[in-house]
Amino acid sequence: MSRWGMVVDLGACTGCGACGVACRQENNVPDVDERTWRNGRQRDWLQLVTKVEGRYHDAQVESYPLMCLHCDDAPCTKVCPVGATYSDEEGLVAQIYDRCIGCRYCTNACPYSVKTFNWLDPVWPQGTERRQNPDVSVRPRGVVEKCTMCHHRHQKADDRARFEGRELRHGDYTPACVEICPAGAMIFGDLDDPESEVSKRSEDKRAYRLMEELGTEPKVVFLRPHGKRS
Repeated sequence: MSRWGMVVDLGACTGCGACGVACRQENNVPDVDERTWRNGRQRDWLQLVTKVEGRYHDAQVESYPLMCLHCDDAPCTKVCPVGATYSDEEGLVAQIYDRCIGCRYCTNACPYSVKTFNWLDPVWPQGTERRQNPDVSVRPRGVVEKCTMCHHRHQKADDRARFEGRELRHGDYTPACVEICPAGAMIFGDLDDPESEVSKRSEDKRAYRLMEELGTEPKVVFLRPHGKRS
């Protein structure tokens, strides 16, 4: 059984935002207008976060992609009263939209603020309806949604492996954000496979996890830029 995870090398990430665009296109994440955005009602599953250290003339700017970290001890799964969010057998934090009642307990419990609530029904500009991915559902108003590590791709790869009479292997599927990254800064795979690149990179001396003092044990690991200690 695989335990899927990701490593993001901040030394390689250029902050181009291609991962966010790929995520929106792949998972039918609708656009929101400026007013809705300013009200804090963004819909992005993957956000490009900018961190600035220091002052003008001597400032260091660091950009990194932030999505659901699929924690091993996810706080969101403990507070949902209807079991709409849970950890599946391969360690990914799943979301059952048909079960969600929109109470938003999970969004309050998540310390990373990576879940979004659908305040409005999704709307696409005229002429762009055909860009929707037929493999992914369109979530209605009143539910919580988030990164699924492209679960539909996982399902396709799992079906293919079952048809071939074998277990799902490392490298059988890749999330859209990882596939599109032009700098190769995002590595995805089986963390329990000691021979996989993601497993080896997660043990790098530059590796760290966001807010690891909380004990949530994220399966998305970040690598500090070279020469940076903290």
